Amino acid sequence: MANHQNSKNKRLSSLIIAESLLISYILYVAFYVVQLADPVAPNFVVSYFPFLLFFAFLIVMSSLAVGLYEPKLRETFRGLIRRIFVAHGLAFFAMVVFSSLFFRDIFIHSYYFVASIGLTIISISIFRYVVIRLGALGLVKTRIVVLGAGERASIIEKKMRRASDRRGFDLLGFIPVPGDNVEQGIQNEPILNINIDDSFKSFILENEIDEVVIAADQRRGTLPIEVLFDCRLQGTQITDLLDFMERETGQIVVNLMYPSWLIFSKGFVSQNYIRQIGDFGLNLFLATLVLLFVWPFMLLTALVIYLDDGRKNGASVFYKQTRVGKDGEPFSIYKFRSMGIDAEKNGAQWADKNDVRVTRVGGFIRKYRLDELPQLYNIFRGDMSFVGPRPERPEFVDKLVHEVPFYSQRHNVKPGLAGWAQLNYPYGASVEDAMEKLKYDLYYVKHQSFLLDILVLVRTVEVVLFGKGQ
Repeated sequence: MANHQNSKNKRLSSLIIAESLLISYILYVAFYVVQLADPVAPNFVVSYFPFLLFFAFLIVMSSLAVGLYEPKLRETFRGLIRRIFVAHGLAFFAMVVFSSLFFRDIFIHSYYFVASIGLTIISISIFRYVVIRLGALGLVKTRIVVLGAGERASIIEKKMRRASDRRGFDLLGFIPVPGDNVEQGIQNEPILNINIDDSFKSFILENEIDEVVIAADQRRGTLPIEVLFDCRLQGTQITDLLDFMERETGQIVVNLMYPSWLIFSKGFVSQNYIRQIGDFGLNLFLATLVLLFVWPFMLLTALVIYLDDGRKNGASVFYKQTRVGKDGEPFSIYKFRSMGIDAEKNGAQWADKNDVRVTRVGGFIRKYRLDELPQLYNIFRGDMSFVGPRPERPEFVDKLVHEVPFYSQRHNVKPGLAGWAQLNYPYGASVEDAMEKLKYDLYYVKHQSFLLDILVLVRTVEVVLFGKGQ
């Protein structure tokens, strides 16, 4: 145990040293960035070193204060970004005060603090992203064991088969618990035949387990509550399977979800009047900005659709369809027409990946999402947001509400032009696909925030530019 702790301390020290050097370098570079903006700004001289090092020290101490160097920190990347912003904000105000008290003999350009804080936030965010993605310094690797080897536990085996899915942890194995459905349980993962009594506590300590994931099919009377309590007091993280899957996969496992978990879990921010006004104002601004760039492509798309078959068939280049919006209210969505005029003569149908109803031009504009551009009008009207669950047709919603648990909860927010589900599960043409996409939609509804919206929009640009997904 002592060796394990020493190893953790060394890795943590490596992170602090690496970030201290990076911050110091960026604070140094910021002097020259300011000179680009204002040529009369002073050059960096040796006398500035105490100021620079003290500023770097404050940023590192602020990062320590907000938990960025906590060895057992279990945080999403968005959560890390929020902590980085708070740490740098604290350091900024502290440095302004200390500069007026102890560095009055040094001339600091008015642009310097803004430039240095902005550059360090960007640099540390990128550095942490690389550390997380590559598993650098071994900081994000945790040793976990799963308590349960039945049907619920098998979701880990089914949904996290690839090594890339387990980049953040080392899974030692699954421990069977009385009441587990072994026939539908773990098939190809290590099974640890350990008695869940006091010896389980020894196993946790001897194997240096950082986290225990509770995934038993039957909890009442089967879990070693007192042993888990002792392990928790000694610093071992105890995590419910739903929380673990949400954290590691970015989805909520709807088919395993129970109402009490939904009631007591964090997230699901209040959609109050002030927030709605702010969201509408932001979406209005973004829609205007995007329209200024894409209107030539919209005109060209409309012209090509007309020349392809609109002129011959007399059909409109636009397509209007009823969709279900916030709170289950229907609205009319607008798209560029990508199918023939008789595409739904037999009624509403799921769109197929290689749908024969799609026209020659339709296949191209779908691939690059050009058919979605008229939905900017829906954003101006307030029917939709830039980011949110994609709106579905009433005919399908009526069916899915009865077949997919919690499906109606996706209507707690406005539908979006881009969505978290579309990035992670890009194609859906069945009830089973709707279930999978709902897992990501509920994750978005639960964690809706400005940073998550920015992440979705940035990744959507990649989808559009490279024609990924549907």
